[in-house]
Amino acid sequence: MAHPVRLRILSLLTGTAMSAAEVARELDLTHANASYHLRLLAQTGHLVDAGEEAIRGGRAKRYRYDADRPVQMAPDTATAVRFYDAIAAELVRRARLRRHGGGRASSSDAELWVPGEVWGRAVDQVLSTVDDLHRSAVPIRSAGAVHVSITTALFEMVESEKADDA
Repeated sequence: MAHPVRLRILSLLTGTAMSAAEVARELDLTHANASYHLRLLAQTGHLVDAGEEAIRGGRAKRYRYDADRPVQMAPDTATAVRFYDAIAAELVRRARLRRHGGGRASSSDAELWVPGEVWGRAVDQVLSTVDDLHRSAVPIRSAGAVHVSITTALFEMVESEKADDA
């Protein structure tokens, strides 16, 4: 998932199933590039097969993001860093598209020490909110829908910045 295009595809396919051609048009990619990223995401279990459709005498496979799939954490620090680099690039792209003025928004960044029970409650609340948003996603440009961005990264830190990558 540590690629900005794959993050965009996952976001796009949260609200609806799409074919490689549809993804390519929406994200301004070549069909081959969209197909490549869709196959990788499907092979790793991040997307599920959502059937096929007839297109100009052929068949097009459709994919969707499975909101019921358990979230997999990065298995090591190096993988997590690549993932966060991709998220950072995607967040910068989205910031350029940010609506100014009347839209509701919030942002926060913190490195804190908090009681364990407060941390647990906060993680549960964020996970619940993220789950609600994923399950409420609708196809792009649906009437009445608001185009939004949400990025979360919650993790416990080691006690020293000099700690070894474990």
